[in-house]
Amino acid sequence: MIEIIETGPFNTVQDLGRPGYRDIGVSASGAMDPLAVRIGNSLLGNDEGAAVLEIQTFPFCLRFDRRAVFIVSGSDGAPLLDGIEKLSWCAHHAEAGQVLELRQPPKLARAYVCIAGGLDIAPVMGSRSTSLRGGFGGHAGRPLQKGDRIAIGDDASLLAVPPSGLAVVEPLVALADVFPQSTDGAVLVRALPAGEHGLFAEDGAAFWNQTWRISARSDRTGYRLSGDPIMPTDVVEMRSHGVVPGVIQVPPGGEPIVQMSDANTAGGYPKIAGVIECDLWRLGQARIGSRLRFVRSTHAQARAVEQAVARYIEDVKVTSGMVKRALKAFA
Repeated sequence: MIEIIETGPFNTVQDLGRPGYRDIGVSASGAMDPLAVRIGNSLLGNDEGAAVLEIQTFPFCLRFDRRAVFIVSGSDGAPLLDGIEKLSWCAHHAEAGQVLELRQPPKLARAYVCIAGGLDIAPVMGSRSTSLRGGFGGHAGRPLQKGDRIAIGDDASLLAVPPSGLAVVEPLVALADVFPQSTDGAVLVRALPAGEHGLFAEDGAAFWNQTWRISARSDRTGYRLSGDPIMPTDVVEMRSHGVVPGVIQVPPGGEPIVQMSDANTAGGYPKIAGVIECDLWRLGQARIGSRLRFVRSTHAQARAVEQAVARYIEDVKVTSGMVKRALKAFA
């Protein structure tokens, strides 16, 4: 069991989402940085989609009521265990009564607390993710509150999980050749032209060539971007159509909206582009006010990124499995 002793708005229980219900108006929800969830769970030996805590408002503190092994992934800062700094992206043992504290990461937006055995929460529509708009899933369908107590899954014996100190190289370093960095600090996000891309002048040049800023009117549903407005050359009356996370729509004001984890299930604005799935986590870790540029990609390039990420996660799983087998052999 863990107990929440300090939290802020919008910190929730999330997993990898609940796909398959958009046709009845249910958003998939799920982590804004799914790569951090997959890595943290894989290193602990959990299922990739085990429920975790998504923390986006700080400081955040929880108390462990029993021995546990945890990883803080997604963060570029150092969590504190009983006031002692620990590495992120690294397995740590906690004893009953110890307190884990997360402070605001230096640059990134979110951190994830992954615990061996996962969080023991009843799934709704096949997922433990919190749907804030729907008020269901996660812990009582709402953000975490001080005093909340959440059970930990039973698969948390010391021989079933990695020892303290087993860590991974964070994605931006391990996959530096896959996730390029800009020289001016702007986040580079790859995207594919979408259905109504042809409605915009000069092959959408005004969209691809400028640096956008994430507006304060952004949340888990969508990121609104500020910049020079882009307008279609022809006004076309459109019917509402299905949308998914990553779809970039252009409303009448000309400033794009990127659909995020709690994306609407349908919309009628023109779609100029779609962020490739493996780059969505980079948007999920971009703070309000961050600058970003879209890099025009191809399906082949998107597939190559997907394969590189899959190899990286498989390496994490193999390493974790080898260590656990070694521990059992010497037990």
